[in-house]
Amino acid sequence: MKEATTIKEIALRSAEKGAIKVAVVKEPYGAGSEPVVSVGVWLDKANEEPDWKVHIPKSNLDEVIAALQEAKAAL
Repeated sequence: MKEATTIKEIALRSAEKGAIKVAVVKEPYGAGSEPVVSVGVWLDKANEEPDWKVHIPKSNLDEVIAALQEAKAAL
């Protein structure tokens, strides 16, 4: 059974009712599967499902964080 723990909800500044939600999901693809960080983006957080969602495996997390920091520096 999937166990998701919300870490943080952030207001989506480009959408008045939007949100970015970061969660940790244990065994997202069944027993023994690697945990992931789930990042969901809602244009309207009243909706049950996000408009976009990405799952980042634990083993890729450091590399993705580094890439996001590089992207931020490039903005």
